[in-house]
Amino acid sequence: MYGQMMQQPLLISTLLIHAERHHPEQEVVSRRVEGDMHRQSFVDLAARSRRMAKALAALGVKTGDRVGTLAWNGHRHMELYYAVSGSGAVLHTLNPRLHPDQVVWIADHAEDQVLFFDLTFLPLVEAVAGRVKTIRHFVAMTDRAHMPAASKLPGLLCYEELIDAASPDYDWPSFDENSASSLCYTSGTTGNPKGALYSHRSTLLHTYAAALP
Repeated sequence: MYGQMMQQPLLISTLLIHAERHHPEQEVVSRRVEGDMHRQSFVDLAARSRRMAKALAALGVKTGDRVGTLAWNGHRHMELYYAVSGSGAVLHTLNPRLHPDQVVWIADHAEDQVLFFDLTFLPLVEAVAGRVKTIRHFVAMTDRAHMPAASKLPGLLCYEELIDAASPDYDWPSFDENSASSLCYTSGTTGNPKGALYSHRSTLLHTYAAALP
């Protein structure tokens, strides 16, 4: 016998749905690598995250695919946290402090399909781009005005252009809460780094626990 009261899987997208519905004007504030302070409401965050989820699908990202990031704690990275995991893919945050050889090994081991990066890390991405085996798209997390004038990355995509080209008409899918949501690799271990794979359920339970105090 199963209890059916408020049956709902614990999915990361539900956090954003709640924030947009109940705290629409609450601001998310971050400093961008372009140098300015950026402010957006939860309504804007939700709309841009849905647009990015659509853009990921257009790039061929499917359920369970890994999407890598080399980025700081800016608003675009937050949008990716929801867009990637919320759409059923797996967000893989790469550690930019690791040696380029280990970045290559980790990206290949995770089989990342797309790599998003802040402009700070352009030299690192250019150093590893020709060596990674599975990454099909590189996306600079900036607008057209700040895109690098010259880059060694073939077909480099612009984050804001992907957002602008996509529709916010997107419904977050529902799936098993035990599905993988995000991936991090350890450092300071013997041998190559080891992957830690988080589920939607574990992430939400940690979120609730952190909010309880």
